[in-house]
Amino acid sequence: MSEDSKRWINWDDLQDLSVDQIEEKAKQILSIMTLKEKLNQMVADQTVTEGGPKMHKRYNAESISAGEDKKLGVPGVLFSDGPRGVVIGSSTCFPVSMARGASWDLELEEKIGSVIGIEAKSHGANYFGGVCINLLRHPAWGRAQETYGEDTYHLGVFGVALLKGVQKHIMACAKHYACNSIETTRFNLNVSIDERTLREVYLPHFKKCVDAGVASIMSAYNKVNGKYCGHNPHLLREILKEDWNFKGFVLTDFFWGIRNGALAINAGVDIEMPFEFRMAPDKMIGYMNEGRFTEDLVDEGVLRILRQKLKFAHKGDPKLYNKEKIACKEHTDLALEAARKSIVLLKNKKSILPLKRNEIKQIAVFGKLTNTPNIGDHGSSRVYPPYVITPLEGIKSSAGNATNIIFNEGEDLEDAKELAKSSEISIIVAGYTHIDEGEGSGSKERTGDRKSLRLHEKDEKLISAIASVNENCIVALEGGGPIIVEPWENEVSAILMLWYPGMEGGTALGEILFGDINPSAKLPAVFAKSEDQLPYFDTNVTEIEYGYYHGYRLMDKEGYEPTYPFGYGLSYTSYSYNNLRIDKSMISSDGEIQVSVDVTNTGNITGEEVVQMYVGYKNSSVDRPFKDLKGFDKVFLTPGETKTVNLGLRAEDLAYYDIDRKEWVVENIIYIIYVGPSSRKEDLLTTTFSIS
Repeated sequence: MSEDSKRWINWDDLQDLSVDQIEEKAKQILSIMTLKEKLNQMVADQTVTEGGPKMHKRYNAESISAGEDKKLGVPGVLFSDGPRGVVIGSSTCFPVSMARGASWDLELEEKIGSVIGIEAKSHGANYFGGVCINLLRHPAWGRAQETYGEDTYHLGVFGVALLKGVQKHIMACAKHYACNSIETTRFNLNVSIDERTLREVYLPHFKKCVDAGVASIMSAYNKVNGKYCGHNPHLLREILKEDWNFKGFVLTDFFWGIRNGALAINAGVDIEMPFEFRMAPDKMIGYMNEGRFTEDLVDEGVLRILRQKLKFAHKGDPKLYNKEKIACKEHTDLALEAARKSIVLLKNKKSILPLKRNEIKQIAVFGKLTNTPNIGDHGSSRVYPPYVITPLEGIKSSAGNATNIIFNEGEDLEDAKELAKSSEISIIVAGYTHIDEGEGSGSKERTGDRKSLRLHEKDEKLISAIASVNENCIVALEGGGPIIVEPWENEVSAILMLWYPGMEGGTALGEILFGDINPSAKLPAVFAKSEDQLPYFDTNVTEIEYGYYHGYRLMDKEGYEPTYPFGYGLSYTSYSYNNLRIDKSMISSDGEIQVSVDVTNTGNITGEEVVQMYVGYKNSSVDRPFKDLKGFDKVFLTPGETKTVNLGLRAEDLAYYDIDRKEWVVENIIYIIYVGPSSRKEDLLTTTFSIS
């Protein structure tokens, strides 16, 4: 028997292992590896020369492998990107994450995660790199569509929901760690940030994912306080691996995620992707011989990788993973449900919606996007579904045969106005595409950050022209994040935010327009009146300071009134909130209270309402927001029905980070609880409790 055969690891035998058994087996495998074999675990399996041309032709057309060892029998990390579905092959395309954040539906997000895990594994992958939870500091960020919104609590619970679904089947990765929210200069941007802002605003959502057992964290391209994230021991070792006790592995963002292999491994990077380059084993052996890092760091990184490979090697039911599952009807039906629950009704003057089917003779539909498959960015998150239902197709399907639907691109304003005059209803679909916003570094191929938060001038002119001749004017917006609508908002009767609604988005739009579905979505980010209400943003900046305030918290602090507040969204029915109460008025610093409120459907249509809980701080010793989101729930109510919604609140979740003491502090002060349908002050019921 050869020495290699003696070392062969039969992965099929390593099933149903306990946590302790996984740890023991990982250490045993590590002990039989040579230094070169260990270093091979820490890099992708292809060089730039081998993998570059394939990736240039189509990114992630097949899984991207790292750390496969055929001699030992150790499988690789088989990467598939996201987050709106599996990038490999042709897969189910869900609404973008920002849209799903608007659903405020964590159960739905976990189901989506499970489908993504099934499809990724059916494509041959064992790793999903699409739990994107970067905070939306400013809506102009090109990759806004890839995250869930502007609030750290909301981001964290959505990230956990997605990873829990995915990790029923394969490894998941939370990204991009950290402070990654400007795209055009992402490779050389330095973010200056104080420790309290970092810990309280830009990291809690990542910690939630770590606490939930995420297998991997991807480091970001940018610098934080002068050091690239992949070279940043404070982020990767001190906070992630030591303070948070993260047991998984750190993987680089692709190609430019690190600049030097020795600095990366010292900082806490465990795998370089997507090519063997700066952490190439021969190069790393040279660095180690020069004393630039120790083999102990290699062992630590490889142990982390083996731990997750063992944990997820036999996850799930093998019967679930086959080509027939990819974009099957069950999965595309879930994409439709997600689109239905993601579209936000922003305005509905005189209850023009829902439209009354069979009572309308003619509807005019305007705008190129009406007849365009528009499902989001063409960067690393691009999914290739087998079909896409456009808004025009969805409207025609829902309208039925009794209503004449006429499509006009809106290029000739006079022709468009004449058509609008002769139609009872006018619908305009406007917004952005991958040309306007997405992943990229400012190259001609990729746009990067948005240049303006307003619609294109031609879209605004079209809206004003149609609204001037038809009072029944409805605007449906497509885009990855908030849009400034002030120039024309008062001219139209209804506004819907579609986001990039996935492969079944057109179907969902038609159903909502004609009342088959009652909209229930709420905004996961503020729609500002002007960019003056937002933090400083420059697409070409290379040095920037990230402050403590943005989004609704900045609106509260400065007394700004947005067009549409965080958490806002209309329904075809109405709700009332009553009897806000808590189970105790005082708790200890490690205690918990239950917050309850009665919610009634006071309208005539069944619907779902998102009940939101915020907390404020009275006489705090440090600067704190007027209020923070600390919980929410979605309740289903028939007409006239009342349900009690219960929300838990832990004292430890109200702590602030004390920079001098380097610890979290729960203050003995009075706390104000706000509960209601949005973050707007006049929408909220209040009560107080104290911590002693």
